[in-house]
Amino acid sequence: MQEQQLRTLIEDVREGRLARRAFVQRMLALGLTAPMAGQMLMHAGVAQAQAPSGYKPTKRGGGGALKLLWWQGATLLNPHFATGTKDQEGARIFYEPLAAWNADGDLVPILAAEIPSVQNGGLSKDGMSVTWKLKRGATWHDGKPFTADDCVFNWEYASNPDTAAVTVGTYKDCKVEKIDSHTVKVTFKKPTPFWADPFVGTRGMLIPKHLFADFIGAKSRDAPANLKPVGTGPYKFVDFKPGDMVRGAINTSYHFDNRPFFDTIEMKGGGDAVSAARAVIQTGEFDYAWNMQVEDEILKRLEAGGRGKVTITPGGNIEFIVLNMADPWTEVEGERAHPKSRHPILSDQAVRQALNLLVDRGAVQEFIYGRTGVATANFLNNPERFRSKTMKWEFNVDKASAVLEAAGWKKGSDGIREKGGKKLKLVFQTSINAPRQKTQAIIKQAAQKAGVDLELKAITSSVYFSSDVGNPDTYTKFFCDVEMYTTTMTQPDAELFMNQFVSWEFSTKENKWQGRNIARWKNDEYDKAFRAAENELDPVKRAALFIRMNDLICSDPVVIPVVYRPRVAAVASKLYAPLSGWDNDLWNLKDWFREA
Repeated sequence: MQEQQLRTLIEDVREGRLARRAFVQRMLALGLTAPMAGQMLMHAGVAQAQAPSGYKPTKRGGGGALKLLWWQGATLLNPHFATGTKDQEGARIFYEPLAAWNADGDLVPILAAEIPSVQNGGLSKDGMSVTWKLKRGATWHDGKPFTADDCVFNWEYASNPDTAAVTVGTYKDCKVEKIDSHTVKVTFKKPTPFWADPFVGTRGMLIPKHLFADFIGAKSRDAPANLKPVGTGPYKFVDFKPGDMVRGAINTSYHFDNRPFFDTIEMKGGGDAVSAARAVIQTGEFDYAWNMQVEDEILKRLEAGGRGKVTITPGGNIEFIVLNMADPWTEVEGERAHPKSRHPILSDQAVRQALNLLVDRGAVQEFIYGRTGVATANFLNNPERFRSKTMKWEFNVDKASAVLEAAGWKKGSDGIREKGGKKLKLVFQTSINAPRQKTQAIIKQAAQKAGVDLELKAITSSVYFSSDVGNPDTYTKFFCDVEMYTTTMTQPDAELFMNQFVSWEFSTKENKWQGRNIARWKNDEYDKAFRAAENELDPVKRAALFIRMNDLICSDPVVIPVVYRPRVAAVASKLYAPLSGWDNDLWNLKDWFREA
């Protein structure tokens, strides 16, 4: 479809000549996903219709206990410090954003009265501002009213570099002002196609001004409410044991009628994915388990028991390997893996290219992930519009050996290659999880044949994904050569997802290792493309920029994509749990209930 034809269709939807559903169907026929079609309309300022809720209970409470199992336990409950999914999910029990992303990639109002659009005056046509009208009657768990002052404060809090918030990238390049007690205006420094980032979804959860105002900036980590949240959500805080258990009780003053259904909630952490799957699908001890990174053969056997099921939700998550561009073994200015350092081995592109050839993605999909992981050469896989057609993956030990040989890496008497007195030995770490250890083993075996010695390291998940700045084994510090994990895509737009490789997001001691570029990779073309995408209002041109970014990181390579991972969860047979591939699992916790 030509660009002008696309613009005409979008305008037809805006003017009411073409139904929104008909537009989405046409885009599906062209290979786009429904979320991407919705995003194209949103970027063009076309208001969206709200899908009806499947929530059935006619009164609040009475549902007993809701028992959730996260095999990575939450370590803190302040969403502005949540570096990993487990901490985001723990915070989402109590805190809410103005709006969330549903499974179709559409925005759903939570603390907002409505979703901004050009038609209702919320969106400026030039992409420079968005005005949010806030829901009236919403209160914090301690009874204080939720107002525009709280939104302004969250912007001030997160954008202050001394706060060292992981959400700083969302808030630092905009200005938030209070229009009245229940209206705020977000003004951007330049035209911003992805305006639905501040106050939206995972990075939009709001904390109360009256409890955090004294802890902005350098004192941010001292706030008692970091571990004892007071939010606006469906459940009030009861108890928290970091890495183990989060408990909540029904919020009887919740701002949605007849919600929540459950009287109490428990989010249990720890263990492993297989035991979590069994606890829901086989024994029924729990109602829900997150992230079933379990061999598909095991999941199918468990499902045969009938007490629970596996749900697979399309999204943009990717299991990938990242290569350290900095030196993790030598201190520079008192810091390991300092961005000013260069990795003694991986700075050689030939080594990186060889490693890319030594990952047997086909075997990983066939023998480990099955329907829950699809082999891919792309870091950015979804929505379809953003997926590169250029990148192809290849598994070839002989070719990898030839690349290393040509680059001067010669095999020694022990079979390990060396060059300039350096042995081709690398430490490869990931979290303790059966599919990951099996993936490590597959890669190690191929690497050994090519003369690369990989020392495998497996770290307890609660340690690896911890937000503790004193912990040397977190994935954000990346104090080794190679590591593997899954990055989640928490909105149907690629901007936040792809800022993981811009040079201003280096993970460093100065920002308490909250920066998202943990590879410490710098590429001027990538930075330039990202800056262009930030203010490119044309959805077709913007998609092309993200595709180019994907190709840069995957061809360099600084990342080695392994499998695209749709969201896989274990759900009790009678539990209604509306999930989304574009937000946290608990994005719509208020609508969860148990069928009679």
